[in-house]
Amino acid sequence: MDLTGTMLRAAAARPRVLVVCMPGGAAVRMAAERHLRLRDWPPATTPAQADLLFVAGPPCAYLHTAVERLWQDLPAPRARAHVRTADGVLAALDAARARLASPAAQREQEPPAETDSRQPQDRRREQSSDQDGTAGHAFLEEAAKDGERGEEPSPDRSNGRYTGSGSAHSSLKQHHGDHGGEEKRGDGGDAHEDHQGHGGHGGHGGMEMPGGLPMAGQGEDRDGLTLDRLHVPLGPLLSDWPTGLTLRLVLQGDVVQAADLDEEPLVASRPVESFWVQPWLRSAVGEAVGSGEAARRRAAARLDSLGRLLVVAGWPAEAMKARRLRDDLLDGAPAAALASRLERLGRRVGRSRTLLWLTRGLGVLTAQDARAAGVSGPAARADGDVAARYRQWLTDIRLDVARLDDPSALDPAEESPRGRWDARQPPSAALVGLLPQLLDGTELAAARLIVASLDPDLDELAAHSREGVARG
Repeated sequence: MDLTGTMLRAAAARPRVLVVCMPGGAAVRMAAERHLRLRDWPPATTPAQADLLFVAGPPCAYLHTAVERLWQDLPAPRARAHVRTADGVLAALDAARARLASPAAQREQEPPAETDSRQPQDRRREQSSDQDGTAGHAFLEEAAKDGERGEEPSPDRSNGRYTGSGSAHSSLKQHHGDHGGEEKRGDGGDAHEDHQGHGGHGGHGGMEMPGGLPMAGQGEDRDGLTLDRLHVPLGPLLSDWPTGLTLRLVLQGDVVQAADLDEEPLVASRPVESFWVQPWLRSAVGEAVGSGEAARRRAAARLDSLGRLLVVAGWPAEAMKARRLRDDLLDGAPAAALASRLERLGRRVGRSRTLLWLTRGLGVLTAQDARAAGVSGPAARADGDVAARYRQWLTDIRLDVARLDDPSALDPAEESPRGRWDARQPPSAALVGLLPQLLDGTELAAARLIVASLDPDLDELAAHSREGVARG
């Protein structure tokens, strides 16, 4: 009896797929999300959960090390695919599944190295790339099951955190290989069962852990207590995270004491065009673009952002509905075919008391502060917290869907998905610049929600870089 072949075929029957997006890969990512949904292949949020690593978009030298580290962290059996265009997604998924089920292909793969002769500082630098793919983004698998059943996130904010759904600072229960959905549901009460995800505590005299991992330093917190201070990167390859964004956090417990943007600019590696602002870019060079086409792209972009936020909040069932609407919009569906579904989504998400409870008071950005920072669009109009921003998205999406048949020419001053389009100062640049101050003093879980509620598109910055090179 070929037990190995049988087990590999079982793993390939319904593989978990970790999708990571490269700059300029938004269209490929969305095509992959659609095909995974149609095949009922569950998404993975960390490498340890995944059977397949799917890299969407053209290669990026800046992210090469991070991608390779993610690949090394996938447990066997495993397979990978790198797809540059949306047309190649279907064939790539089939080929990756075949490699996952093939004993010969699995034997040919080089296993992760068990030794490392590099200097400790080099190992730490690459280890940060490992954390870029997973740190600060561990979801309870019970939360995903709740969301797949259509249940709302379950908050528990009595102690300043929430558990059970989307708790980004909770310890992940790994059940790799159990793809049939047969895990036992928990009550979410073990969200801090394993606090070693923050690196452990206590003084260690500057010693390093095996493998070159630095131990936690110490510093005073906001109450004057001396606590461990951990340096944790978020990004650039987290699921449901702005492509290429890296934030360097200083944590004490669950609280962000400081947040800084990675100084190494992603846009310097390879200029790309942003998928979401294509109508505005085409209009800028004199091409005739209709307002209805721009409204369709803008509504789809905001549905994409809403889907990310709902996944981070622990409500993947509603996220899937948002993404279906996004895909239908991009396929050219008429407004009449979308109206009733959009109304149901807006009613369920906009009126959700649980989602409001999870997001209320997080990342407050007043309209005055937004204008002072150069922010426009829904983030400025919302004039409030995370809850105000996702509700503003819902309002704007409804208005745009009503304009899908507008035949008038696109006014260059009409706002793009993240705000008023200006090639010299893309709207996402101001959103990125706000992140450090909005994250300061928040919990790690709240930080993920704040980033998702702004959802800057770093491809806009790359498009700006490209235009600057062309002018130079």
